[in-house]
Amino acid sequence: MSQGARQRLQLETIDDVVVVSFTDSKIVSDEVIQEVGEQLYGLVDEQGHSRLLLNFSNVMYLSSAALGKLIQLKKKVGAVKGTMKLCCIHPDLLEVFKITRLDQVFPIYKDEQSALDSF
Repeated sequence: MSQGARQRLQLETIDDVVVVSFTDSKIVSDEVIQEVGEQLYGLVDEQGHSRLLLNFSNVMYLSSAALGKLIQLKKKVGAVKGTMKLCCIHPDLLEVFKITRLDQVFPIYKDEQSALDSF
């Protein structure tokens, strides 16, 4: 993690699923996207987690670069034969996922519990 980088993610492990909540409501600046990306990739690359649930309940805005990080993360998780799911996406943000067709790339659940039940 780069010096001075703040923790952008809150982690909670439920069974063997790591639930990742974002602390920022907007993931749009290059710095924030870079830090979020590094912290997410570290979960897979350094800590060996293969079952991730990303909870977007705090997030209102994501830039296209942030969406790119999610796609990269999905590839990393796929490379270790893992599973990655998303939940609690704000309706406005969900529109972005639909427009970019990422709602067909990622399994998206309305709430955290139904996502956890699906693992």
